[in-house]
Amino acid sequence: MTGLIVMEKTLYFIGGPMGAGKTAVSKVLLQQLPNAVMLDGDWCWAMDPFVVNEQTKTMVIGNIHHLLNAFIAEPNLKNVIFCWVMDEQAIIDTVLAGLTLENVALVNISLVPSVTKLTENITADVQNGIRTAKAIPAAIARLPKFAMVDSIKLDTTHLSPLETAGKIRQLSTEQ
Repeated sequence: MTGLIVMEKTLYFIGGPMGAGKTAVSKVLLQQLPNAVMLDGDWCWAMDPFVVNEQTKTMVIGNIHHLLNAFIAEPNLKNVIFCWVMDEQAIIDTVLAGLTLENVALVNISLVPSVTKLTENITADVQNGIRTAKAIPAAIARLPKFAMVDSIKLDTTHLSPLETAGKIRQLSTEQ
């Protein structure tokens, strides 16, 4: 058929505030989707001491571009999962601007749990030594920012990571 564009790959952007379940959902998707790979944007920030300045921001975005483009170019991979906070459209636009997306379908999701659920999740992380209590007000402050992001908003308040991944897979087939 002339004019039919076949998307060869799907790139999943899984955004949301810290504690929303991005990593847990992405790990489930990694297991459920065929020929999949996952990149957590936080892995590109894993440094000690943790420094946020223009140089490190540029480095992190460069790392993300390099890895995502390599995954997209790999012919055996069909599903690329990228999770990161992405609470501003400029972040998403910057990441997308450095990617080669020919024949790649983008599924851009923001996980938006209730404040209560977000607090419960981060409190559990604090108890497990994963985060500090300072993460709770920081995550709650970021939650409203996702309303301004051009993404599909998915209320995960009453969803497990498995249920959330199922909804994301369903959304990807509807696009």
